[in-house]
Amino acid sequence: MDTDLIFQVLAIVSEIPHGKVASYKQIAILIGRPQNARLVGKILSYASMYGDYPCHRVVNSAGRLVPGWFEQRDLLLEEGVIFKDNGNVDLKKCKWHIME
Repeated sequence: MDTDLIFQVLAIVSEIPHGKVASYKQIAILIGRPQNARLVGKILSYASMYGDYPCHRVVNSAGRLVPGWFEQRDLLLEEGVIFKDNGNVDLKKCKWHIME
């Protein structure tokens, strides 16, 4: 995998503020590859090989968490991220708007 692309993704993830979340698609758009949200997810699955990044702040476009990563919810709750009754992140309240 292209290391420049990996570090582009990780640089964006490192900018997501405490208490906010971004979607894989949002990150894909920011790197100029709007059709590659799954690639962003794959890169994030290997992020620990490159350092410590707040990957727990990335969810899918519906606010769903990573399947099987049970700590993600706890990490987000510790940051004050709000969840809806269905278990998804409340994107209306917690989505990162880059121009903030």
